[in-house]
Amino acid sequence: MAMNGMKTGPGRGGPRFPGIVMAALLLVVAVGAPVTAQEPVGTGPAAPRGVLTLQEAVRTAVERNPELQSARLVLEQAQEQVDEAWGNVFPSADLTTTYTRNLSVPVSFLPGIIFDPDADPDELIAVQFGADNLWNLSIDVEQPLFNAAAFIGVGAAGRFESLQEEVLRGELHTVVTRVQSSYFQLLLSQEQERLLENSVRRVEESLRETRALADAGLSSEYDVLRLEVELANLTPNLRRARNAVQQAKRQLGVELDIPPAEAESLEVAGSLATMRLDDLAANSADNRAILAMAEVTTAPAEELVASAMSLRSDVRQLEQTEDLRLTELRLQQVEYLPRISLFGSYGIISQQNGDPRFFGDPRAYNRLIGVRLTFPIFQGFQRDARIDRQRAVLEQARVQTELGRNQVATEVRSLAEQVEEARLRAEAQQLAVTQAQRGFDIARAQYREGLGSQLELTDAEVALRQSEFNYAQAVYDYLVARAQLDAAVGIVPMGEVLEAGA
Repeated sequence: MAMNGMKTGPGRGGPRFPGIVMAALLLVVAVGAPVTAQEPVGTGPAAPRGVLTLQEAVRTAVERNPELQSARLVLEQAQEQVDEAWGNVFPSADLTTTYTRNLSVPVSFLPGIIFDPDADPDELIAVQFGADNLWNLSIDVEQPLFNAAAFIGVGAAGRFESLQEEVLRGELHTVVTRVQSSYFQLLLSQEQERLLENSVRRVEESLRETRALADAGLSSEYDVLRLEVELANLTPNLRRARNAVQQAKRQLGVELDIPPAEAESLEVAGSLATMRLDDLAANSADNRAILAMAEVTTAPAEELVASAMSLRSDVRQLEQTEDLRLTELRLQQVEYLPRISLFGSYGIISQQNGDPRFFGDPRAYNRLIGVRLTFPIFQGFQRDARIDRQRAVLEQARVQTELGRNQVATEVRSLAEQVEEARLRAEAQQLAVTQAQRGFDIARAQYREGLGSQLELTDAEVALRQSEFNYAQAVYDYLVARAQLDAAVGIVPMGEVLEAGA
């Protein structure tokens, strides 16, 4: 017995697999999405060639430094999170389609009295529902009308993006400062190598003269022995200084993302020995370019601290983190509010026996539209716990912000003092180098004329080498402290150019 397309008994006919395969292929074509080929990863800029200036080193680091590249990718993730958060505000639409082949059509048992009033009340009749082939397609659309969590979530994602932009800016400042320090360290290592080479040359020259005097009976064998010992002591120091130069080059290569083998051939412009801190015009072009990199001018400590509070990246990050934690607290609080959304659906249903026909007859349609109100009532005190936890997180962020401001003020004052101390020390050492050079010239002239001892000449040479290195060390300390002060105040050299490239 059958009614309105329903039939009794088992289904008719076995499955026809060619028809099923064709139907499946049609479904794939109907709902398949295009596949986008992955774009090849581009290669970075080439490594610098020739003599590298400080400005070129900084630009190369901004383009190639792995930490900056990683920070850029994190910022890109944050930007995508903003787009994802907006998705909770826009409408959503889903298309669902299915094809079912009933190998055995479902059967239900209904009271026989439904079909025959005279039937036994306990009699059940097997009734088959459906057909061999079932096709379903539905399009469901939902538009949020009121969802406070979604709108606040968009704000939270935007604040997180701003935080990551500031993280990238802070990473840029850190990398630039490290590049400057590595560059200056290489200059200092090269200066130490040069001074030791000069000392070896002077000692070798004195040793030749002393041997000639000893052969003429005008000098003792002890003087020759003493110079030989000094030369033997200088040789390993010179080797150590050359190794230090290679290590400094490799460290600079790490910041510039250059392989160690290539980094060992790096050459940098500038010289600490000839750098004049008191007169910019008296310097070479390379040294003037190095000295011109500093952005912070002489200013009272209070002004430097005020600039740091408004410009320094880590202070901004602390403030933005505090703002983000406040937004997250509000996100938890709005969980008590209801959610309202408008929804609608459109569907097509088709069934056939025998061979499948893509959404063929008989076919039916359904359409609906409605409003959904969801009011959260009780969730096992989870919301209260989350709100209290977020309040503690917010208070922690406020404490960290205040602590960070105090640490920044202390650091800026200390670095300003270090810059001034190194500058004064360099000026004093510049005079010491002049005096030591004059003392060495006098001692050498007197020794050649037989008026001075070899010990005096050795002492004069050591004093000259030490004073020259002390001057180079003072200039190095000044340059490093000044670069650190720039970063502490929140100003990066070449800032507009570099931040645009970041």
